Amino acid sequence: MLPHLSPDEDDTAALPLLIFAVTGMGGIGKTALAVEAAHRARARGWFPGGTLFVDLRGYDDDPVTADQAVLALLDALGVRDRDLPPTTERQYDAYRELLSERRDRMLLILDNACDPSQYLPLLPGTDHHRVLITSRDRPDALAVRQIDLEALAPDESVDLVTRALHDTDERDDRPALERDALRELTGLCGHLPLALQIAAGMLRRRRHRGIASLVAEIRDAGDPTSVLDRGSPGTDLYGRSLVLRPVLETSYRRLPPDEARLLRLLCLAPGAETGTEAITALAGLDTGAVLSLLEDLAARHFVMPVRGSNVTASSVPWRVHDVVRVFAVGVVAGDARLREEGEAARERVLDFYYRWADAADDRLRWLPGMQEPRRFEDRGQALAWLDGERAGLVAAVAWGREVRFAGTAVRLAQCLGEYLYSRRYFDDWIAVAEAAREATLLAGDRLGEAIAWDHLGVALREAGRAEEAIDAHTRARDLYQATGDHESEAMAWDNLGIALREAGRTEEAIDAHTRARDLCQEAEDRHHEAGAWHNLGNAQQDAGRTEEAIDAHTQARDLFQATGDRHREAKAWHSLGNGLQDAGRAEEAIEAYGESLEAYREFEDWYGEGRALHALALAYEAAHRPTEARAAHFQSADAYTRANAPTEASEARARAAELPE
Repeated sequence: MLPHLSPDEDDTAALPLLIFAVTGMGGIGKTALAVEAAHRARARGWFPGGTLFVDLRGYDDDPVTADQAVLALLDALGVRDRDLPPTTERQYDAYRELLSERRDRMLLILDNACDPSQYLPLLPGTDHHRVLITSRDRPDALAVRQIDLEALAPDESVDLVTRALHDTDERDDRPALERDALRELTGLCGHLPLALQIAAGMLRRRRHRGIASLVAEIRDAGDPTSVLDRGSPGTDLYGRSLVLRPVLETSYRRLPPDEARLLRLLCLAPGAETGTEAITALAGLDTGAVLSLLEDLAARHFVMPVRGSNVTASSVPWRVHDVVRVFAVGVVAGDARLREEGEAARERVLDFYYRWADAADDRLRWLPGMQEPRRFEDRGQALAWLDGERAGLVAAVAWGREVRFAGTAVRLAQCLGEYLYSRRYFDDWIAVAEAAREATLLAGDRLGEAIAWDHLGVALREAGRAEEAIDAHTRARDLYQATGDHESEAMAWDNLGIALREAGRTEEAIDAHTRARDLCQEAEDRHHEAGAWHNLGNAQQDAGRTEEAIDAHTQARDLFQATGDRHREAKAWHSLGNGLQDAGRAEEAIEAYGESLEAYREFEDWYGEGRALHALALAYEAAHRPTEARAAHFQSADAYTRANAPTEASEARARAAELPE
């Protein structure tokens, strides 16, 4: 977006409309935008008096002062040598007088300013001209029109590199032949115009090598600045060196110590976006202090709040540009004191994630009669927190591959199973369970290892990898047996039975569920006994033993009702409906599916809701009620869409379309 520099007289009514500030992190393209805007404005005749440009070099070791800049401006206006006033005060007077006398409107570009003291004395004493300031810092104390630049969108980044290569050689077909590599390259560059410009220059130089070769170098190095700066093609159109690290270093060195510390720690956070509460834990400060520092860093374009609805100041997530993150991680890695500071911060945020995830898990698993969890008032609050922190939670478990964090990471992973299962984030759950399993080996936690194998098995099964799930649940069962935990052994048997059923090994599944049921009865564990009855009924139904299945599902439903587990009661009602449908008891089946649907909706279980509506639609079809069946299919598609199940949603819409209105 170009600054609106139109000189319409209506714009002269107030000072804020006369001065524009283009701000953004180093390398974002502020100077290029300002110069391009000036060229277009001149071409449209907006500034017949011309353009004055001064590079204030605000982030160099020796920035240009306003006193030095006014001399350059006077020189550009034709005042030099003997005509130059002898004192600084008179030089400013002469500068402003010349501008006030100019009838033809001019544009003044004050580029690369780091502090208002560099440009405030240079502002014209008239509202006739326009001023465009570029800076890495937002001039929030001044009433100026601000234009904040952010990184390019992925498609824009691809277009930029493609045009840069084609401008040099229109026969360069690498962008067309290596679309995926080009997209990955722009991502590794963080969609930062300076990095993309350097990468394009390197690709011009290595014109006989593919884009993938540069991608591989950056990926192997793990730091785009080291590769891009080493292969930098030289300078840009303005004579500035095309390098990334010095741009980041000069901005970082100007930070006050408390801001520099918070930036370093934030760049160690596990997720791409980090909530304010988690950052508070990282920093070991109170929320007010952290918010103040974050706002200061945002004004300097090191961090940015992630816009969204329904967020408070204490919950808003913050993002650091990928290139800045890699740079700051490198700063920490190169200093023993900073490394220890960072490790302590990681411990604090991992403890924070574990405490709150544990509280959220307690709420998700809460049943009537249990002690009320304190942190979250209801299931919706717990899910909202977990949804907001999911990326960080999953990434934090991976820290368990380091001995220092292994124990806490294992406990965190165990708190995420119910959530990841209910939201159907199975890829995340596989990653969490695998990382937790490795962490248990470091922590010497055999029981934790069994839990990790069991969780991994469920995630693999839901991802359609039944044979791998069977192996995982078998390992879990054996570990539970070795540790003497027969209650957990029962759950492993039950999960193993589900995986066997998914693999088509129905009789083995029945035996496994029967074993699970018997162990639960021995332990007088009525809640898990209900689950074993439910799964046994599913396996019996697959084996064609419909009446036994109906009896098993009835037992499960009654036990879930008795233990107050309304969510799993919904599943039992659904399976009971399936058995009744197979037995030809259509109206009873419709009633059972209706009970299931009502309970799923209470828990915002969108996938369960989709399944219940799908089953209800099929029952309506069997009962020759096509209008109700069509409506149920469409509702099922909507629920599946909310549940991130596009295949099921598409199938439901197709089925609905086949039925008469």
